[in-house]
Amino acid sequence: MKQGTLALLGLATLLSTAACHKATPVAKKPADTTPVASAPAPAQSQPMQQRNTPASAPQQTADAPHSQLTPAERIRLNEILARLNDALFDYDKATIRDDASTVLKADVGVIRDILANYPSQKLLIEGNADERGSEEYNLALGDRRARAAQEFLTQMGIPASQLALVSYGKERPICTDKTEDCWQRNRRVHVTAAP
Repeated sequence: MKQGTLALLGLATLLSTAACHKATPVAKKPADTTPVASAPAPAQSQPMQQRNTPASAPQQTADAPHSQLTPAERIRLNEILARLNDALFDYDKATIRDDASTVLKADVGVIRDILANYPSQKLLIEGNADERGSEEYNLALGDRRARAAQEFLTQMGIPASQLALVSYGKERPICTDKTEDCWQRNRRVHVTAAP
């Protein structure tokens, strides 16, 4: 009888302690930022965004610092960037060809000036593909093109820390005709201001 009473008393103590115990918040594990090679949801276009990291460890740019430009500065910056030419690529390739090299070399001076005038601003290298091929394949191809352009620009003296990458795959065509000329214009790298 004594053991039963002690057991009941111990159980009651344990339950009351558990009921009165305040839960300590647990830090949430950061979300996995490694992109997965899967198609974007059909209802919306989701680009593969990546920071300037080695190809073996791609990460999203969600933690990239935002620039502190005024609206007037943002407009001026976008006007300057709109004058840059896109580097074009061959079908199913991410190699910087001669004409793309010429375009990127011509853009280097403008990019240097922008980064000197707006030192907290990052520039976004957008990789694009034509409509042929799957969404997954074209996202990966756009990423390889953006990385090739980033490597080229850093070799020309542009700080890698001020360059961010994104692949839009085939989601942002500038031409929709079903011709080789149109597809060529969509196989491109475009430089713009990071948000």
